Amino acid sequence: MKLTSRGRYAVTAILDIALHGQSMPVSLADIAERQAISLSYLEQLFAQLRREGLVQSVRGPGGGYQLGKSPAEISVGTIIAAVNESVDITKCKGNGNCHDDSKCLTHTLWERLEDQIGQFLNTISLAELVEEHKEHDCETAHCHDHK
Repeated sequence: MKLTSRGRYAVTAILDIALHGQSMPVSLADIAERQAISLSYLEQLFAQLRREGLVQSVRGPGGGYQLGKSPAEISVGTIIAAVNESVDITKCKGNGNCHDDSKCLTHTLWERLEDQIGQFLNTISLAELVEEHKEHDCETAHCHDHK
């Protein structure tokens, strides 16, 4: 599966907000710095994410972005879809016509795999990613009271 940087960066940026934005909005500049993502690229992504209601902007001093829904309501698949990212692994340009108006021998296999990947990404919530991150941080810090 080839998932381009657009989808990965969108998921990373929203996860950053989920981790750092509990008490106040998160600025795109802070996300850009923490995650090494271009600020102008984030601005493009967040225009799409805001349109889909996954994030909302807060204006003024101390403004930035916060989640538009609870982390449990946001799936990885939803984030990827919001930035118009396709998980097209058939390489057939989505029309099923692989060569001379006929499907390639393995086209159906790749379509089925694509469906499975999409279903899988839709089952992973932002809340799960937050919890995994906290558990990983706890393991590296050798804490046991977090679990």
